[in-house]
Amino acid sequence: MEEIQEDLLEQEEEEFQIIKNALSSRYNVPFRSTRLHIQRSSVCSRAYFVVVMVFFHVYILNIIGLLLYVHYNNGPADLVGGDGDASAPGRDSRSLPQPAPPSFEKLQDEEDYSQSFSLHRIEGIRVGHVQQVSIVPDRLHEMKTLSLKPLLFEIPGFLSEEECRVVVQLAQLKGLMDSQPLTPSQGQESNQPLLSLSTEEVFSLLDLNQDGFLQKQEILSHSRSRDGTWLSPDNLRQILTGLEVCPTGMLTLGDFRRVYDVSRRPQQQRSGRLYSNFKQRSKHTWLYQGPGSHHVLQTLRKRVISLTRLPSSLVELSEPLQVNCYEHRDFSSAHYDSSSSHPETTCAHTRLAGNASALTEVSCRYLTVVFYLSSAEDGGETTFPVADNRTYDEQALIQEGVDLTDTQQTCGKGNLRIKPTTGTALLWYNHLSDGRGWMGELDEYSLQGDCPIRRGVKWVANSWVNVDPDHQQQARYQRLVAQRHQTKSGMEDQYYPLSHSDLHLDL
Repeated sequence: MEEIQEDLLEQEEEEFQIIKNALSSRYNVPFRSTRLHIQRSSVCSRAYFVVVMVFFHVYILNIIGLLLYVHYNNGPADLVGGDGDASAPGRDSRSLPQPAPPSFEKLQDEEDYSQSFSLHRIEGIRVGHVQQVSIVPDRLHEMKTLSLKPLLFEIPGFLSEEECRVVVQLAQLKGLMDSQPLTPSQGQESNQPLLSLSTEEVFSLLDLNQDGFLQKQEILSHSRSRDGTWLSPDNLRQILTGLEVCPTGMLTLGDFRRVYDVSRRPQQQRSGRLYSNFKQRSKHTWLYQGPGSHHVLQTLRKRVISLTRLPSSLVELSEPLQVNCYEHRDFSSAHYDSSSSHPETTCAHTRLAGNASALTEVSCRYLTVVFYLSSAEDGGETTFPVADNRTYDEQALIQEGVDLTDTQQTCGKGNLRIKPTTGTALLWYNHLSDGRGWMGELDEYSLQGDCPIRRGVKWVANSWVNVDPDHQQQARYQRLVAQRHQTKSGMEDQYYPLSHSDLHLDL
């Protein structure tokens, strides 16, 4: 048995030797044991080399990307220091020269002109609708829609009784004067002697060089007056129309007599009832609301800005606060706070940048905010004779011989009357929207007046927001005010309403 095992072992060794010799002769490599020993160190070296090369290339790409980013995202001004030396790439932005603060004009551009075609306008929804408005911190006021034509709102509790008392005392301290009609075109009594001049006398006054002919410039030179216009815009349009049809471009006395007589008749037919018969009896004064004024007056202006949501400079460059006192039997007949715009007219508040060829200046008041500073015992209501009429027709203001604009006689016949209540504010829009977000045509339904006081005293304050129908004219005016302010004071954090400096003295 042992011999058989030995023979098998010898046979296996012989077969193994044969296989060994065959492999050696074929591949010419020494035969090793069946266990293959791999050199792990060489494999690890190759993997390590690949990883290092990948990281190296990523690092190079990052450096190139950073250099490209700095090159294309920094302009010349960012790469130049304050002394003109080039700064190194990657310099800390905090060490770069900081840009100068924007000028007042740029601030105005950003605040107002970006909204030049988006004057905010409160939605009325429907008559009787009540909405919440935020005017002062930590409190909401209720605002009620009183009419849609014109768009009119009532805000109770807009002022406290103490604030009302302060405004009245400031007005008394300033001193009150007898009121005059609101606009030159509304027929001041002092103008009546001029209007009674004969046609020949008017022609002679206009004929500056006394050559017997009227040129266009001679007519325009007498069209404006600081105390009122004795040739109304309608008169002037008719006269200039007659001048244009003359082949010589000049008017003789005969030509002028014809066009002047015609110009006076349409004025009386179209708007003589509203304007030539305007009457008002009260006392008033103006209170400055800018920097340095009483804090209550500044607070009122801020509330108007919050309520109207208009750019602050539009409000701040508008007219000062007008305070009116109506005593026994005092009143104002129905009138418009603003005026219709025509190519021949310019807004009074933008006259600094106005068109020198404009025929006359008119009031341009986008909206009115009225503050009731006291409650009259009897009478003194604010009346809107044609509020929410289906249609407006000036001829319809005369009904059965009764003139609805005559508040002395027909105040009770108005469509809407509002009794004065201490602290209550009214807001209404004098103009419609032009459909592009700016101020449009005069809202003819905004006709309003004050009923006579039968007992007691009524104190009210008027805050108007002036806007030029020509948004470019408004922008030029605000830039001019900014430039003048910078020239005078060199200060950029406050300014004064230059356009109305002749209307008031600071307290």
